[in-house]
Amino acid sequence: MEKLKLGVLGSGKGSNFRAIADAIQTGGLNAEARIVISDVESAGILALAHERKIRAEFVAPGRFKTKLEPEAEQRVVALLQEAGVEFVVLAGWMRMIKAPLLEAFPRRIINIHPSLLPAFPGLEAWKQALAAGATEAGCTVHYVDSGMDTGEIIARSAVPVFPTDTAEELHARIQVAEHRLYPAVLARLAPAQPEAR
Repeated sequence: MEKLKLGVLGSGKGSNFRAIADAIQTGGLNAEARIVISDVESAGILALAHERKIRAEFVAPGRFKTKLEPEAEQRVVALLQEAGVEFVVLAGWMRMIKAPLLEAFPRRIINIHPSLLPAFPGLEAWKQALAAGATEAGCTVHYVDSGMDTGEIIARSAVPVFPTDTAEELHARIQVAEHRLYPAVLARLAPAQPEAR
């Protein structure tokens, strides 16, 4: 049976990757994670991939803070293609995606961002929401383009902001929404599973 072949890029703990892997395991998502790649050698997401017997690769990012060196990005493209990946999922990836990846996977790279885009793009969006006095926050799954969180929106999920919220409390509430929304969006993009007879 056809499955959506995923490559996952992440820089951190990997909680969204875990939510996706759990959805695959329980049958809620007709997909297969072929490879997990991180730009941080000690990233938790690589340890999670190892635990689940999924290929895990570290790619040294080079000298830039906000993007990969072109050679490093080419290496990521080569790893994804070698693994037979059809769709690239950013799960806590902290660098801008540039031409090599965008050209290799046109409209096949998605990201989840912890705000209701187009509000609060960029880093620590939950802190931006609190600072702006927003009464609602949430998360957005969107296609990735060359801008900062500017790609076409696929789906959003809102959560309330309470007057007593700390940044940590709001972030935790947004993450709960992320862990539901991301696998659900991927399930819509995956091939339909045959009806059980």
